[in-house]
Amino acid sequence: MLNYIWLALVLLAVAIGGWNDRLKDVTAGAFDGAKTAVTIALGLIGIMALWLGLMRLAERAGLVQRIARGLRPIMRRLFPDVPPDHPAMGSMVMNMSANMLGLGNAATPLGLRAMRDLETLNPRPSVATNAMCTFLAINTSSVQLIPATAIAILAASGSTRPTAIVGTALLATLCAASVAIISVKLLEKLPMFRISPSDQRTKVEEDLEKAEVKEEAGIIDPGYSSVVPQEPARRLSVLGSIALAVLTVLFLVLFVRMVAPNLFGLAMAPDTAAQNVFVRSVNALSILAIPFLLSFFPLYAAVRGVKVYEEFVEGAKEGFGVILKIIPFLVTMLVAIGMFKGAGGIDLLSRALSPILSPLDFPPDLLPLALMRPLSGSATLALLTDIVHRLGPDNIVSLTAATIYGSTETTFYVAAVYFGAVGIKQTRHAIPAGLLADLTGVIASVIICRTVLG
Repeated sequence: MLNYIWLALVLLAVAIGGWNDRLKDVTAGAFDGAKTAVTIALGLIGIMALWLGLMRLAERAGLVQRIARGLRPIMRRLFPDVPPDHPAMGSMVMNMSANMLGLGNAATPLGLRAMRDLETLNPRPSVATNAMCTFLAINTSSVQLIPATAIAILAASGSTRPTAIVGTALLATLCAASVAIISVKLLEKLPMFRISPSDQRTKVEEDLEKAEVKEEAGIIDPGYSSVVPQEPARRLSVLGSIALAVLTVLFLVLFVRMVAPNLFGLAMAPDTAAQNVFVRSVNALSILAIPFLLSFFPLYAAVRGVKVYEEFVEGAKEGFGVILKIIPFLVTMLVAIGMFKGAGGIDLLSRALSPILSPLDFPPDLLPLALMRPLSGSATLALLTDIVHRLGPDNIVSLTAATIYGSTETTFYVAAVYFGAVGIKQTRHAIPAGLLADLTGVIASVIICRTVLG
């Protein structure tokens, strides 16, 4: 699927650019795309090293496995091909949680780690598994509690109700996530996307069988321990439990202080006072989540007997290798997108679709933003800013545009980064499911905003 999409973007860019006398812009778009891809990848190195180091600590301490076991009923239904105790379960849960809180800096490295864990179950290394496709679809439609970037754009433009899109974005992403899960489960059964039964046999099952054979032959095989890390033998001591409890209570106090400062005799800022309790609570969670993880994971690992410094360094080393794998895939995708944008392909699509969408009362100003969203996050942000400035931050179209931005995702970018990290070339039904989720998010945003804010 991605092969045809990429080739179509390149050929259409050349054809449209030649017709519009914009071949120079097509060339510039290709070079800018390549430069942007490397810039993005290099910028991820430090963040990747940080979060992979933390994930290493959580994994060695057995925390990831505990989280996965707690959500086992839901995750087993979503990912039936993944063993319940596999590290991929915990990695995916943490990625989804980070996405819900809008923690982009944490969500991407955690998502890349989840894809690497899923790759250990892949019997065909260059082909996406059903679990990978489901995970990508959920990522492109992840439920957003607070669309922080869109709110910031509205607030900076002087909106009197920038948080009005919190509810609309939440409902729109719920719709998008539902369609993503349903579509990815239905598409995987189609003949063109189906994997043969022999290919569905997981790599872990093969490793287990090999380990059993070697064990019977008296051969010690340490290889499988790298797939499912063993928990440290040391149990939580009384002092360790007290230390974790004290840290947790500290952050709970900070949370209450941020949500209800009046309880501590502190004055509430005017912009905070204008927000309801739910918005203040989610904002507080967004601020406290990363400091809590940065302190809780190392402390938990330390009290479980893990050598925190050494294990963190080992985990951080993996970040550089992951980024090196991403760069070629990211360059390939962003070059095609840059060429298509430079040729004026988005403008052409907007003009072609306007006569169809106008009778449906779809605002014409939203069409370029909706078409650009799966391709480029930065370009979509620029379009959102332009709409807000032209029409006003409290205009229904501006609020709808902000809702679309907060409830959809850059599907092609996510696919290039996540699949590129594990060398997946055949993405199967992941892209169609992600695009269906984006389409649902756009339609739901328009309907919900018209109903709630109209």
